[in-house]
Amino acid sequence: MFKISPGVAEKLRTRHSVTSDEIAECFANRTGKFFEDTRAGNITNPPTYWFVADTDTGRKLKVVFVRHVDYFAIKTAYEPTDGSDTLYLELCERHAG
Repeated sequence: MFKISPGVAEKLRTRHSVTSDEIAECFANRTGKFFEDTRAGNITNPPTYWFVADTDTGRKLKVVFVRHVDYFAIKTAYEPTDGSDTLYLELCERHAG
């Protein structure tokens, strides 16, 4: 389902205290869509996507990844203290249906 490079795994562990199990829980618990990061400095090829979801213990995480044919490459995951959780809810409401 998803892959985490050793460098990203180190960043997740040391900077964000996020585990791969928590990322898996967020994918499983996600209720909204994936959204492409189209900000000028963040555009990638293939595109970078993101979503916000809760872990099984209720920890809210923003998960950022690149979608490949048969897996997701995780770029980062962290608690969304930047307001992206609110933005995610607004985008999900706007794109419902």
